[in-house]
Amino acid sequence: MPHNILAAVKEAISGYSDPYLGMDLFSADAIECLEVTGGKVKLDVLLKYPSDFLKDGIAQMLKVAIENVADIDDADVSVNWGVKSHKAHENLENIKNVKNIIAVASGKGGVGKSTTSVNLALALARDGARVGVLDADIYGPSLGMLMGVPSDTRPETVQEKFFKPVEALGLQTMSMAYLITENTPVVWRGPMVSGALQQLITQTVWDDLDYLIIDMPPGTGDIQLTLSQKIPVSASVVVTTPQDIALLDAKKGIEMFNKVNIPVLGVIENMSMHICGNCGHLEHIFGEGGAERIAQEFGTDILGSLPLSKYIREQSDAGMPVVADGDGESEVAQMYINTARTMAAKLSRLSAQTIPDIQISDD
Repeated sequence: MPHNILAAVKEAISGYSDPYLGMDLFSADAIECLEVTGGKVKLDVLLKYPSDFLKDGIAQMLKVAIENVADIDDADVSVNWGVKSHKAHENLENIKNVKNIIAVASGKGGVGKSTTSVNLALALARDGARVGVLDADIYGPSLGMLMGVPSDTRPETVQEKFFKPVEALGLQTMSMAYLITENTPVVWRGPMVSGALQQLITQTVWDDLDYLIIDMPPGTGDIQLTLSQKIPVSASVVVTTPQDIALLDAKKGIEMFNKVNIPVLGVIENMSMHICGNCGHLEHIFGEGGAERIAQEFGTDILGSLPLSKYIREQSDAGMPVVADGDGESEVAQMYINTARTMAAKLSRLSAQTIPDIQISDD
């Protein structure tokens, strides 16, 4: 087959740019096999982030593009995905059965970090990943309420020293709330809290997780340092709101992760705009442009912008987060889903250390 036909096939494939990776499949090292034999093409693609809801559509688009090439009669296109393990500090021992740990943090409280963590986890699971969520806010755990777990729920124990995660909405979850009553405050000093966090992570029997999302408490104190020094975190995400005071604290959060050499995948701007339920008018009541300035200043990305929404609040209070509500097809749910895909795709690029062999046959 003439070389120009092979080049035309490669050009057709390169015409598709992955919206979450922001590049073509060759640049993303996602082409596992490309064979051109006579008028037939075989293409195998492996994406490195959860793509159950995307792969069939991508395969169809690539098939049409390739079959539009002159002298190509048929294209057999396969698109699959798999998640690789990545950690920021190679000298830390892996958590058993956990491929990636993503810390979701904020510089201050009240920015919707827990709600964001839970919906990101649900979005990853919706796309096919096995996901766990750990509530690392020892003083004010809220994971159980957000996911509709009854307040008297207690985790099963294994060999009297390990916990089985509590299954909720298709996620594996663990929280201090499962170990105390809702009216019992945790009155501990910093070292005790740090020790409790380590135990919750390492003594939970996680079951084959692609991602463990850790909902961090606000601030840059003992728990954050324990996490960065003792736990093999893969990367972090910083949640903020548009107010100047929140943005100031978000900068501190990014600086903290930079100092302990944990990659910051990006910033999520929560409550970025309000949409009037009566007239649909959009208003940036807390200001606008702040997350863009932070991302530019620290050389990171905005993973997503989420609205100030009564629907998000109502569903969270009801223990049915928006991504889990119905089929996750609401506009707000889709915002979380796109944010989670962008986050996972960016993490996959951190893990891209070797370029796979591409088998190209030009018979």
